[in-house]
Amino acid sequence: MNLQQLAQWIISTPCLLKGNAPVESHSPFTSNTTMLKNEYTGNRRLGFLYQFLCAELFHQHAKYQDIYEELQINQEGRTLGAVDFVLRTTEGQLEHWEVAVKFYLLHQGYWYGPNAQDRLDLKLNHMLNKQLPFSQSSAFIQAYPEFTDPTQHLLMQGRLYTNPFEPETVPQQCLNITINTDQIQGYWCYQSQQQRITTPLYLLEKHQWLTGADAQSPEYHGDAKGFVHCQDSNGKFWFIVPDSWPTTGNKIN
Repeated sequence: MNLQQLAQWIISTPCLLKGNAPVESHSPFTSNTTMLKNEYTGNRRLGFLYQFLCAELFHQHAKYQDIYEELQINQEGRTLGAVDFVLRTTEGQLEHWEVAVKFYLLHQGYWYGPNAQDRLDLKLNHMLNKQLPFSQSSAFIQAYPEFTDPTQHLLMQGRLYTNPFEPETVPQQCLNITINTDQIQGYWCYQSQQQRITTPLYLLEKHQWLTGADAQSPEYHGDAKGFVHCQDSNGKFWFIVPDSWPTTGNKIN
């Protein structure tokens, strides 16, 4: 796993949405970074890796002097909520950042994740109306009185996919926020449609969902039982999902 390559993808990749505050349209990071750690030993789920890389990039950003990560509020044995990042700028301004990397497939007007329980409109509503406001809640303020009234920021990167064998009108907005259609950079299809793909496909490991296949990536021969994520020989990304999707989504680990 090349952490430097993954970090460069985060630095250079536009966001899924084009919005006004708190929605970010561009990555806040710059290419003026030193080498990152050579290994990552945390949870292998992509969201954890993505948050780790964002933390590394925030630490190297000249704008910030203090980085506070994963601030949880627990009450009577249960978690009330958590904040991804609170950052203090060199000028003393506080910023609350929520970060997410997501992959959504267009189906009948909605953007679904490969795990169909995940959907762009639901995720966005959760981030804007629960996650970001949590830093303004009485529980958070009581636990962290030093973090008063931070500005709010949502960084959501990833990729969008359409089915070339079942074309449909691409929505321009989600919850009245403009979708960055430049990030429609992949295709998806059902397993019963995969024989219509005419280029060789190569299986991706989870971290390769960001940057793509390499010389060691095995060729996919159309024999998966669940969903698979591949890249074809022309560089196009493909999700291939069971014919029952999205009625029965496959849970992602």
